Amino acid sequence: MKLDLKLTKQILTTFVKEETEKIGLKSVVLGLSGGIDSALSAAIAVEALGRGRVFGVGLPYKLSSRESMADAELVADALGINLEIADITPFAEPFIESEKDMSKLRIGNVLARMRMVTIFDRSAKHGGIVLGTSNKTELLLGYGTWYGDLASAINPIGDLYKTQVWELSEYLGIPDKVIKKQPTADLWPDQTDEGELGFTYKDVDRLLYEMVDNRRRKPELLKMGFDEDFVQKISERIMRYQFKRKIPVIAKVSQRTIGRDFRYSRDWGY
Repeated sequence: MKLDLKLTKQILTTFVKEETEKIGLKSVVLGLSGGIDSALSAAIAVEALGRGRVFGVGLPYKLSSRESMADAELVADALGINLEIADITPFAEPFIESEKDMSKLRIGNVLARMRMVTIFDRSAKHGGIVLGTSNKTELLLGYGTWYGDLASAINPIGDLYKTQVWELSEYLGIPDKVIKKQPTADLWPDQTDEGELGFTYKDVDRLLYEMVDNRRRKPELLKMGFDEDFVQKISERIMRYQFKRKIPVIAKVSQRTIGRDFRYSRDWGY
């Protein structure tokens, strides 16, 4: 899983520059949470486009940690990028209060989707493309809100496991405080990714790398020392959340169905 850091940086910065400019845009917009994933996406965008063309949006809710926004400002200052703080409380709260006994899951989904509504609005304001901040571990595990934080136009870190995100972040000079902090979606007080998932990123990344990248089957994984229950649990998550990694499934009634037979690439031209 060790990265060629110089080459990875070159690939990702080229990707952001080409995918942004080929559709006639010059800037990117992303949610800047104070966490390492958004910090790395922003850093890659700065390397690709320059500081003035990267627009970060901090999106706190009334229960959000003050430390998260402080860290978002720390990242923005370190990278020299634009940062706007847009409190989503006045918009999310009426909806949340309109429903009795909303679960943490439902509230978290509302907040994630309200944040993405704001980011896409700012993308129209700045004439920029929405930059994704979900890593490969999260995408494989379905750990994100459908049409919330998983929504974006391009994603530079979606093929990096969480442990690789930490590695590349150190190489690109992300503030040490952000690299070492406990990962959290900051959807409710004291929420942490690993606490909610029930395992560490380090452990699951080792397994995912063998399952996905090296295509090892269950018998091989058990011989390598992975716990059988853990392998089964992760396998089920990958299968269960496949729908989050696809465009909406379209019922086929014609000869060329979008997403099945018709996969138009804008690079084809006319």
